[in-house]
Amino acid sequence: MSDEPISDEAPRTRRIIHVDMDAFYASVEQRDDPALRGKPVAVGGGSARGVVAAASYEARVFGVRSAMASVTARRRCPDLLFVKPRFDVYKAVSNEIREIFAGFTDLIEPLSLDEAYLDVTDTVAAHGSATAIAQAIRAAIRARTGLTASAGVSYNKFIAKIASDQNKPDGLCVIPPHRGPDFVAALPVKRFHGIGPVTAARMARLGIETGADLRARPLAWLQAEFGKAADYYHRAARGEDDRPVRPNRISKSVGAERTFDTDLTALPDLLERLDVAVEAAWARVERAGLRGRTVTLKVKFADFRQITRARSFATPIAGRAAFAEAGAALLAALMPLPLGVRLIGLTLSGFDGEEERQLGLGL
Repeated sequence: MSDEPISDEAPRTRRIIHVDMDAFYASVEQRDDPALRGKPVAVGGGSARGVVAAASYEARVFGVRSAMASVTARRRCPDLLFVKPRFDVYKAVSNEIREIFAGFTDLIEPLSLDEAYLDVTDTVAAHGSATAIAQAIRAAIRARTGLTASAGVSYNKFIAKIASDQNKPDGLCVIPPHRGPDFVAALPVKRFHGIGPVTAARMARLGIETGADLRARPLAWLQAEFGKAADYYHRAARGEDDRPVRPNRISKSVGAERTFDTDLTALPDLLERLDVAVEAAWARVERAGLRGRTVTLKVKFADFRQITRARSFATPIAGRAAFAEAGAALLAALMPLPLGVRLIGLTLSGFDGEEERQLGLGL
């Protein structure tokens, strides 16, 4: 795609940049350990029940992807090197990257440790163009962290996010307003943010493979087929997205979960593993400076069926002990269990004044 700057033909047209680090966790590990460079690397648990949190580009060649079971990843790539995640390091690097963003705009919406939206509409005059800002940000990230980032530049969040993935890794893609509708029309609908594999397969059965196919369907037809999601699909197919970049959003929930090497059924064993999740979750609660009223337990059984149980309190959870006690009570109420448990997790939500961005669960 062209790197032409977004013009000033519409003075208040938004200039949105989506910055996405390239294979972030794996790239940090390769940066810090020269022995891993150029080799297929997976960050995550290498055990039978482990899950890949991130894969280097060398591993992706073999079809290794994040959220893939470790056994599947190793089967696809026998030489795959597993590295335990170091979230404290990733967080520190993420903070460095956000400091770079702050040098260009105050309107920053982090989506995770490795990606964020930036609204540079009011700061382009000082830097020449949104494209120039994206180039400067990528250069600053490389100089400061030794890592590469890809960026998408456009007039809304929907297209900017797709564009950031267009020329990965270490790429830049700019989609000006006059090219937006045609860019979206040519895309497979499975590339649309918010259209997952199940919905994409359903659309394919209905004859919708591309953005152009989706745009050809009337809104009323989409509403009949897809209900509340229809308006989003209708607008997205036309390259339309009015969502603002929302800085400083409060978390909707904070939590952690753990997957076990073997299925567990005994309450003492499960409580022991739950306490590990509690420790990780409460550390995140403390870092975020949040206090919530609702504790939610997540349990995934051996057959991958998943249930949640929650309890809300009149006042915010006072500390780690109260958080752990609430989780233990929810777990005890499930006994005896119908099957062994392969995963357990605990989250805190119901924050005062919440406005809502969910923090990711740990491994």
